[in-house]
Formats: sequence, structure tokens, C-alpha cells
Amino acid sequence: MATAQGQTPATSDAAPAQQQSRAQQLMGATAPKLAELTDSVLYGDVWERPGLSKRDRSLVTVTALIALNRPDQLRSHLALARQNGVTEEELVETITHMAFYSGWPSAVSAVAIAKDVFQKN
Repeated sequence: MATAQGQTPATSDAAPAQQQSRAQQLMGATAPKLAELTDSVLYGDVWERPGLSKRDRSLVTVTALIALNRPDQLRSHLALARQNGVTEEELVETITHMAFYSGWPSAVSAVAIAKDVFQKN
């Protein structure tokens, strides 16, 4: 089963150790059910639905995270958007566009996060 950002969970003690998903790394020890739902429902089902491409889902998600001023999640979704084919120019244009709909402070914060993400990739 595919999980958050394409990693596979460990299936049993007898199987070779598998790398934990990002959700399992971030919250699995504290909120294992939330990590499981993130992997199986959000990334395993919702992100796999055929109605939108992963590229479009990334743009929608980045836009929502800018509007809601969610910097921690924005960081990982900007990187995922790049993996899903969204260009840096398109992401910057999205941030600029959102300044007028979700507020200047949210856009300015998003630019700082994007700059950091782009430098790491």
C-alpha cells in the first residue's frame, strides 16, 4: 500500500524493516491512528482519485495551506508539488495570487517558506 509521499509501512516483524512514512515519522508514536488515516485514506485514497491529477491536487492543497496560514504543512506540500510537476514559477504565482485573497501576511510567510524549500531542492 502506498503511503504519505510514496513510502511503504512495515508489514510484520518477519519482513525486512521498511522505512516509515512521513506521517508515521511525524506523529505515529503519539497519534498512530491519525498517521494510519493519513497514509491509508488521505494519501492512499483521496490523493489517488482520478478526478484530479496529483499536480492539480498539489496546487489546490498549496493554495488552501496559504489561505489557512499553515506553514508546517505548506513546507512539505511545496516540496510535494515540485515532485508532482508544479514549477517554482507556478508556485510563486500562486502565492502572489493568494496575497489578494488570503492576506498579505500569509503570502509573505509563504514566500519565505518557498524560498527555503526551493533552495533545498
